[in-house]
Amino acid sequence: MSNENQILELALTIARQAGELLMNRPASWDLTVKSTAIDIATQMDHASEKLIVEAILSARPNDGIIGEEGADREGTSGFTWVIDPIDGTVNYFYGLPGWNISIGVKDSQGVLVGVVHSPTFNSTWHAVRGGGAFLNHKKIECNNPVELDKALIATGFAYEVKDRENQIEIIDQLIPKIRDIRRMGAAATDLCCVASGMVDGYIETGLKEWDLAAGSLIAREAGAVVSVQVWRGMELTIAAGPELFEQISRAIPE
Repeated sequence: MSNENQILELALTIARQAGELLMNRPASWDLTVKSTAIDIATQMDHASEKLIVEAILSARPNDGIIGEEGADREGTSGFTWVIDPIDGTVNYFYGLPGWNISIGVKDSQGVLVGVVHSPTFNSTWHAVRGGGAFLNHKKIECNNPVELDKALIATGFAYEVKDRENQIEIIDQLIPKIRDIRRMGAAATDLCCVASGMVDGYIETGLKEWDLAAGSLIAREAGAVVSVQVWRGMELTIAAGPELFEQISRAIPE
């Protein structure tokens, strides 16, 4: 088995184990407030990250780790795991579907392996660089071509209220020109929905490396274009099939 396939199998196993842990959602919460009252980290965030980190280091002790909840670790192997133990924490807190466990593994050339596991959608997406994208082990492709006026676009909004004022301008520009908007509540799920044709495109500002690592690889391997560009001092992510990507990019206000 090749190195990347060994890493993929490990990532799939760990993501599913974390999913089993997280599906045992407690009835009450011991909450930790993060940067804002909206962005809630639960004790389950930390339990999931602990499970993931321990499983990685048990199997691959020389690998590096970048984790949303702070489990950063330098490695010596040339591989770094980029993990989000619960992507879509607010959904998870409220008992809404769509949250996921996102695990990406990067090397010197970028992201090599991506796994996004969403237990409430009964969906596991994965990709290995250059090997295509898969949903529950079935090969997937993004929708292309799609005209802007027929496009179903996923989006999300910043936790910081001041950033939303600029984001609303994007929505104001797009709403009259597209089919409709969807709000999943988890960035990696949105990117994977682009990959599997559940939505046509995705836009959001302010994503972090752990939000993008796995989902962006999966979307690209499914044929989508994924870009991150500076827009009004924020990083704007756009993901869509090649033709729709160009149309969305032109519709974004300056």
